[in-house]
Amino acid sequence: MAVSSLQGIVADAMLVVRPLRRALSMCLVLAMMLWAGAAVSQVGVPSPSASDAVTSVPAAPATPAAPTAPAAAQAELPPLATNEGRPPAPAAIERSNLPHDLSPWGMFMAADIVVKTVMIGLALASLAVWTVWLAKLLELITARAGLRRGLRALEAEPSLDAAAMHLTRRTAVARGMVGLARAEIELSEDVLGGAGLKERVASRLSGLDAALTRRMRRGMSLLATVGATAPFVGLFGTVWGIMNSFIGISKSQTTSLAVVAPGIAEALLATGIGLVAAIPAVILYNQLSRSIAIYRALVRETSDEVERLVSRDIDRRLANWPPAAALAKRG
Repeated sequence: MAVSSLQGIVADAMLVVRPLRRALSMCLVLAMMLWAGAAVSQVGVPSPSASDAVTSVPAAPATPAAPTAPAAAQAELPPLATNEGRPPAPAAIERSNLPHDLSPWGMFMAADIVVKTVMIGLALASLAVWTVWLAKLLELITARAGLRRGLRALEAEPSLDAAAMHLTRRTAVARGMVGLARAEIELSEDVLGGAGLKERVASRLSGLDAALTRRMRRGMSLLATVGATAPFVGLFGTVWGIMNSFIGISKSQTTSLAVVAPGIAEALLATGIGLVAAIPAVILYNQLSRSIAIYRALVRETSDEVERLVSRDIDRRLANWPPAAALAKRG
């Protein structure tokens, strides 16, 4: 019984193994056939073109499968840049359109006509300021030297007549004051004893003092005007240049610094020239004002010395002039 049962189990196992063996044999045969066909196609058959591959691919199902990880990574990579058919950048700027010379002269030549006019006007104003300063400085030096010489000569003389004999062209102001005083004395010869002679002489000398001061201050208004208005004129050129820069930005549709910087630099150059004209004008105006103040002080000292000589001459004449002679002269 045991032997027969064992034989039955073995028979059943053989019945199960035989179909499996046949299936494995068929799979091996099919695998060998597929491998041989692939080898023959790679060696003897040319590879199909891209269009044939696209047409030969069967229609995709309604729900496409998700791409594999390598395919997704390749899809995310940007396409390789090629020289053929590459579109230009939207904000590309040609180097030929950019200014190459950003020196002050180059920026002046590249500036707008309004900014150029402002720069030229400020440069001429600065030249005028320095010219006026040099001319007034030389005039003041010469005039103060003459006043000092005339003042020393008047202090050394006892009378107007003696002073008039020793004063020369190098002491023109002092000689002019002495001449005015002598002219007033001659006009008042019949009233030398009057108290108004000194006042009349002082009035004449005061008028000469005012005339000398006006002549010496001639041209100072130019320095004051340039010092007060040059920064604002330069600021006008700056505003105009920056406005042109913004217009260029809107036309080029780019905010690149290479496009904006030249126009702004030209505009700021106008402000710089305005400051170059204004700052020296203010400094030179103050320096000339101090020099003119010293000149006016010397003129007043000379005038006071002439008045002292007039008073001395009047007292001498009154002391040596008898009252009877004075009455006869009046009659």
